[in-house]
Amino acid sequence: MADAPTITQEPFTSGEPPVSAVRYRAADGVPPAGVTIVLAHGAGAGMTHPFLVGCASGLAARGVDAITFNFPYMERRAKAPNKAPQLEACYRTLIATLADRGWLAGRRLVIGGKSMGGRMATMVAAGADAGTEPVAHPIAGVVALGYPLHPPGRPEQLRVAHFATLRTPLLVVQGTRDDFGSPDELATHLSRLGARATIHPIDRGDHSFKVPGLPRGTQGSVLEGILDTVAAWCRALPDAR
Repeated sequence: MADAPTITQEPFTSGEPPVSAVRYRAADGVPPAGVTIVLAHGAGAGMTHPFLVGCASGLAARGVDAITFNFPYMERRAKAPNKAPQLEACYRTLIATLADRGWLAGRRLVIGGKSMGGRMATMVAAGADAGTEPVAHPIAGVVALGYPLHPPGRPEQLRVAHFATLRTPLLVVQGTRDDFGSPDELATHLSRLGARATIHPIDRGDHSFKVPGLPRGTQGSVLEGILDTVAAWCRALPDAR
């Protein structure tokens, strides 16, 4: 069996006051994708959560540079997330930091995240597409890992208003048992994006992509399949310029 590729992690900070961030550099010996993906965390766990670390490391092992970071409330260890405008501003500042460091030069930028983090990424991209909130580097695509379409049990409280201005290609990975919205529910609201939107369903997966009834020790194969899909989708994206 071949040795696992070595992933280099490079901590840094972004913004003022600063938030923590980590760059996971694409593994040596793996065909480079020419893509940098930014992954924001969900509402209840920061960038050190095993799921986000696993996603960033796994994508780096597949040739995609990955960036994780904390939103301000998580950095300060507050319980409640910042308001959406503050979260979006933090995301845009992170992109500017990457551009200032030269880490995006000649690369396609993909932004995304888990649950709330993925929603914020779609909002950042929608603002850039509308020309109301420019970003420091063109966004080639957005990846939402479990999009929170609505709160559990409240399907009338939809989080889709910004879809009207979203023009950037979008990949949504969604469990078929996700209490925050099923793939079929999402398809109804993403239909206006046409071929720009791709929904990758996880059969029997919940909001965390946990699938009941899998043999012991095989849940990780679900994440591996997700990362294969995300990496292949990122590699196929055209340049956003």
